[in-house]
Amino acid sequence: MGSVESALTQMKAWLAQRDLPPDGRLPPERELCDVLGVSRGELRKALATLEQDGELWRQVGKGTFIGPRPVDTLLSIAAIAEGTSPLEVMQARLLIEPMLAREAAVNATGAHLEEMRRCVRLQREAQTWRQYENGDNRLHRIVAEATGNTVLTALFDQLNAVRRTVVWGRQRTNSDQPPLDHHSFAQHETIVLAISERDQEGAHRAMHDHLTTVRDNLLQGRSNSN
Repeated sequence: MGSVESALTQMKAWLAQRDLPPDGRLPPERELCDVLGVSRGELRKALATLEQDGELWRQVGKGTFIGPRPVDTLLSIAAIAEGTSPLEVMQARLLIEPMLAREAAVNATGAHLEEMRRCVRLQREAQTWRQYENGDNRLHRIVAEATGNTVLTALFDQLNAVRRTVVWGRQRTNSDQPPLDHHSFAQHETIVLAISERDQEGAHRAMHDHLTTVRDNLLQGRSNSN
């Protein structure tokens, strides 16, 4: 045990004194063993301790690197969709989109509001489900854009891409277009009205109520879009 502790101490001292290359890659284990005067087993135990402490990270085939293991920040939409479910997506939407509506109530411009109203109008005039969904998707995107926050808009785009990739298993009615009393018509109008009146709490509540209806209908296997 003492030799392992000695190897760890020597390794820490060596790291403190060395100027590592830009990529932070440590020399091969054989070279480190020669430099530190320790066995391969002692070195590996010392490296494992440092890795547990977040001082370095290792990857088979690439080497050992100084610092904490980097986090993959860009996951593919397909990979995310494969590991999630419709319910998880709806839970994420219920957390994020009401907040976006609240921010939109503060920052939406006249152009944003006009585009929201146009989307609502197009949905009511839709002759097919596809036309309705185009207006529907556009409305939710404009609400996100109206926050005036690039990061929030990008977050919405990522979430929306996952939503559209996940297989929802919706069963539509026999009609070729949304019924005249489709729940989203009035709910979308309520959302847009609250945003236009700069009613933050009202916008948050209206979006939350709308997405709750969408979630409940999806869980019941009914025909609905967002």
